[in-house]
Amino acid sequence: MESDCTPRFLASDNTSGICPEALDYLLRANASDDLAYGNDAWTQKAADRFRRFFDYDCDVFFVFNGTAANSLTLASMGQSYHSVICHELAHIETDECGGPEFFSNGAKLLTCSGADGKLTPEGIESLVTRRRDIHYPKPRTVSLTQATEVGTVYTRDELMAIRAMADKHGLHVHMDGARFANACASLEATPAELTWQVGVDALCFSGTKNGLPMGEAVVFFNHALAEDFDYRCKQAGQLASKMRFIAAPWLGLLESGAWLRNAEHANGMARYLAEGFAALPGAELMFPAEANSVFVTLPVAVLEELRQRGWTFYTFIGAGGARFVCAWNTTQALLDRLLDDARDALSIA
Repeated sequence: MESDCTPRFLASDNTSGICPEALDYLLRANASDDLAYGNDAWTQKAADRFRRFFDYDCDVFFVFNGTAANSLTLASMGQSYHSVICHELAHIETDECGGPEFFSNGAKLLTCSGADGKLTPEGIESLVTRRRDIHYPKPRTVSLTQATEVGTVYTRDELMAIRAMADKHGLHVHMDGARFANACASLEATPAELTWQVGVDALCFSGTKNGLPMGEAVVFFNHALAEDFDYRCKQAGQLASKMRFIAAPWLGLLESGAWLRNAEHANGMARYLAEGFAALPGAELMFPAEANSVFVTLPVAVLEELRQRGWTFYTFIGAGGARFVCAWNTTQALLDRLLDDARDALSIA
């Protein structure tokens, strides 16, 4: 039986294990030897499967993690004297240790605010037109996070409006898809409908948060931007010698449909948790729970009590704000225990 201090992991979907479908394909890839450095059959099959997945002849590359995916992709989309426009809460701004600037040899991130963690066409234009002189880093790329860092999603109309603004000012559009599968599930949209059909030039698609042991897919819909990207990966230490162990689990997700089932389950659990918190006196939701993250304001004493009882969560969003993230294997029983503990802590706070 669990004690009060047994760790209960809801801080991130990175804490979850490997989903069965991904593990099955990982074991299949391990059954026999194959060529190294992405020349194996599994990597080719996975890349081809992504092309069917997006219904587009895209260029596909595999890297270890999201920081590398975002940083190397953004570096390929501009020069060192360019700038990248992103939301002030974007992961590339707050949580990647200067990786995008480092790998681009100095391209600057320009940030702006926006309700519910979203960039707007007006916010983008304000940064583009702020200055036009040679002393200002020339805007070149817009980076969107889908789903956002606060658990909301960009609709197709919002994405198309941003693409129109990008076209007006000659900008590329990059999508940080750390929770792209969750956005597809939330909007009941196909991967194509949320990427190239709305003008996204490149997508960094996370598998780690969707049930893989590790690995992100970098997908270019703009072929020109993919030129020599394999060399960028090699130079950055992202060329896996046994690439099949990153690629094969992706096949497990895509061929079985687990990528969507996992996201739908995680989103459903987040909605359940959000509804539970909304019913508690003293708890207040901070943002709509549109994907698999729930942000809630609770008294500081309650948050401390929850930590004492073994619950893991992040409080980077501000005083009294906490983030809980559901994954492919989150259970309703776990969330009920959290809500019971929160109700109990609120009653004595």
